[in-house]
Amino acid sequence: MKCLAIADLFITKEMMIKGLKELTDLGVEVTVKEWLHKDLEALQKDNIKLEQEGSSAVALPDDILEGIEDYDIIITQFAPIGRDTLDKCKSIKVLGVLRAGIENVNYKYAESKGIDVFNTPGRSNTSVSEFTVGLILSEIRNIARGHDYLKKGIWEKNYSAGVLSPEISGSTVGIIGYGAIGQRVANLLRPFGANIIFFDDYFTGDTEDSQVDLDTLVKSADIITMHYRLTEKTKHMLNKNHFEKMKKSAIVINSARSGLISETDLISALREKRIAGAAVDVFDIEPLPKDHPYLELDNITITPHIAGSTIGNFANSPNILARRIIPALSEVKNY
Repeated sequence: MKCLAIADLFITKEMMIKGLKELTDLGVEVTVKEWLHKDLEALQKDNIKLEQEGSSAVALPDDILEGIEDYDIIITQFAPIGRDTLDKCKSIKVLGVLRAGIENVNYKYAESKGIDVFNTPGRSNTSVSEFTVGLILSEIRNIARGHDYLKKGIWEKNYSAGVLSPEISGSTVGIIGYGAIGQRVANLLRPFGANIIFFDDYFTGDTEDSQVDLDTLVKSADIITMHYRLTEKTKHMLNKNHFEKMKKSAIVINSARSGLISETDLISALREKRIAGAAVDVFDIEPLPKDHPYLELDNITITPHIAGSTIGNFANSPNILARRIIPALSEVKNY
């Protein structure tokens, strides 16, 4: 059985070889090819295009397609596997994606051809949840602002929200999206002394946190953090209507998907001081344009889409996927 693993600038060839060792130990012949870009921004540009336009929006180079008809398993992170590529894959039985989102593969067409499609849900749980707590602390305690002022030679203690900062202890944190990441954020914040409430249409089960409707959450929370998956239904699920209902002292955190919040409405809310602040790691246009309104605001913390960028997140992904794939291999004929 032959496996093609497509490495990139985030999951390198070395990470692939090490992470897929459980497959090679079972006798799977793993070949690693590299989908290389000149830099991370070029890779991100292709990734965004694939997310917005679908798996056929970017073509694979010929060297990766060469001999693709011979592979039984294909593993990718960002490299696209569209309809045309799948038609060239005469032997493929398993398609693995090294992340939770699978926008870069035509999974519906793959499944229609009898191909098992696997992803790696949960790989970013730790990285994104920890980063979210970092964004909260940075925004409410003026960590990034204080750093920026000192780098400019300015000793400043009076910021957009005043001289005295709020604390997580005693604050009500509203989590929108109570899946694996949302629940982990709650677990990290609870020891601070936060009161956790959450909104999630799909959550069922037991929890010590309080489940509320979205209107109640936006009216009650001091800190609001987004962790929903972006769909047509959830696009702009936070907008002008919600900002007008929030406390003037509220802050909004988004380390999930930019489209969950109306960027235009958030900018207006910050400009007009209808809310105290925001911290954002994701944007409608990436890289962030040099004339973007966020750059003119003094009540927002911004970071360049790095919430998931940890060694553990990327290095562990091939191993997580290998363990998901192995049980399916026993059902593959002639394995």
